[in-house]
Amino acid sequence: YGNFIDDLRVYVRGGSGGMGYPRLGGEGGRGGDVWFVARERITLKSIKEKYPHKRFVAGTGANSSIKALKGEKGKDCEVHVPPGISLVTDDGKQIGELNAAGERFLAARGGLGGSLATNFLPCKGQKRMIHLDLKLIADVGLVGFPNAGKSSLLSKISHAKPEIASYAFTTIQPEIGKIMYADYKQISVADLPGLIEGAHANKGMGHKFLKHVERTKQLLLVVDISGFQLSLKTKFRTAFETILLLTKELELYKEELVTKPALLAINKMDLPCAKDNLNELMSQLQNPHDFSHLLDEEMIPANTLEFKEVIPISTYTGEGIEELKACIRKSIDEEAEQENEEYRKKQLLLLQTSK
Repeated sequence: YGNFIDDLRVYVRGGSGGMGYPRLGGEGGRGGDVWFVARERITLKSIKEKYPHKRFVAGTGANSSIKALKGEKGKDCEVHVPPGISLVTDDGKQIGELNAAGERFLAARGGLGGSLATNFLPCKGQKRMIHLDLKLIADVGLVGFPNAGKSSLLSKISHAKPEIASYAFTTIQPEIGKIMYADYKQISVADLPGLIEGAHANKGMGHKFLKHVERTKQLLLVVDISGFQLSLKTKFRTAFETILLLTKELELYKEELVTKPALLAINKMDLPCAKDNLNELMSQLQNPHDFSHLLDEEMIPANTLEFKEVIPISTYTGEGIEELKACIRKSIDEEAEQENEEYRKKQLLLLQTSK
């Protein structure tokens, strides 16, 4: 998975409280808290390099004294993390998430200072292990089997420079590019490591790939018009079978993924027989149930993906690239408008009920 880190286990501990002053009823200061704060331009790799011990401990509260009967609170510890972080305990329970820069999460609370209630003895701070689980946030996620041309497509539509080669699994770590439009609108596109059959069961890069799809707003399936075969030991799959298998992998991992808005890019239209293959594929997509017998029953998805647009492209000649960029923009804008409309309706309803 290259040098890319998307899961980091860290130890956090709130500071201990300060000692109370029994003779004068003085209270010790509270221990400091440990906070996770989302910041742009931070990576889990940079956190690991900066804090190799992966321990974050807040300051101890000040003791109560004759000069200051109320001890000062201990210093808080702030840890900057990238947006898109889920905070998970060792037993797999999600306790919070940080999706936008500036959001904060209290990871470990400081202990109380010594007071009458505690017999003037201080309390220790909260301590625990927390997994920082990163799921990339992007507008569009590229989904496809290895060698479908996802990296080539990303380099064509954005300024990203992913590694591109003629063998499978060139992409070993997620890459994010931004499509720039004439009116300065930017749309982020994530190229993720290629799926293989059985990815939902964590084969290949399985869950490492699929968890990043969760945070993308829309899906862009990229399919080789001439079909796909991972190796001589695996079956050859036509473009239609590839689409069904990709849908099945998404569905088995998390059913909600299949409900995301989706576009379909049919790549390598510069190859011989591509036009004939495309005509056959379009007729199969119009009546998918008539052709589902081509796959084993357990490989057929319960729900088919509803594609908003099907765009034939060639990353080699540049055919259809501008049309694809326009379709992505239109789809994202429509989705944003729909969200705004829903928000307006909710606000109106709240206003009416409050009256």
